[in-house]
Amino acid sequence: MATGSATTQGFGQARRAANSPAVAAAARAGFVARGVIYVLIGFLAVRIAFADGGGKQADRGGAVAEIAEKPFGMVLLWLLGVALAGMSLWRLSEAAFGQAGPDGKKASKRVMAAGRCVFYGFVSYSVLSFAAGDKSSGGSSSDESSKDITAMALDWPYGQWIVAAAGIGVAAAGLWIAARAVMRKYHKHLKLSELSARARKAVDVFGVFGGTARGIVFAVAGGFAVTAALQHEPGRAKGMDDTLRSFTETPAGPWLLVLVAVGLAAFGVFSWANARWRKV
Repeated sequence: MATGSATTQGFGQARRAANSPAVAAAARAGFVARGVIYVLIGFLAVRIAFADGGGKQADRGGAVAEIAEKPFGMVLLWLLGVALAGMSLWRLSEAAFGQAGPDGKKASKRVMAAGRCVFYGFVSYSVLSFAAGDKSSGGSSSDESSKDITAMALDWPYGQWIVAAAGIGVAAAGLWIAARAVMRKYHKHLKLSELSARARKAVDVFGVFGGTARGIVFAVAGGFAVTAALQHEPGRAKGMDDTLRSFTETPAGPWLLVLVAVGLAAFGVFSWANARWRKV
């Protein structure tokens, strides 16, 4: 009985900690950090569209490198990494105890929260490692990583099927992200009653446009992974940087990349809106 009581008490303490103002603040800091990264990716992609990339990558590594070059850049990277760790901690609390809202305790949502916890934990670690001096970490190219991982996977038994399935999964996730943005599914996560009519309209512009652009990038990247699997060529796989550059090869030329880049920056602004009005 004593053991069961102690376990129940410990679980209750963990739940209270997960619902504490500290975890809420960590989540909001994480949204701010995510917004910074996406705004910088959008900025770098616009420069690339006009052949002014200066050798920079339009991905998370490029954003980290861009910050590092600024005055007090390393200090900012430490803050960014810690904020992203806060996002990971919040997602962990959602996985353990459920999200805010009536359907927040559904198993599917808790599994997704666990996945996001791992993702943001990895991103936080890579940014903090870069800030600590490991230049091969946070500033590494997403394109090279994608090609290396694809090459390794293709050498596995049934590797082509595995890579193709992963690519289809990423493409489907991208379409799902875009569709949810268009349908404004994010409304249920926001404190809409606290927004004025003008603020709500602005949030919808950034949310729909930004979420759609982000989803399209994921979908296209997934398509390249499927192509790499079908042709058994790891070089066909693309990270965010090469995926964005591929938009310049369409009939619309660099202007399509500009449109997507502005959309990614809009998603960054939407992330800042989440930092203010998200239910956590």
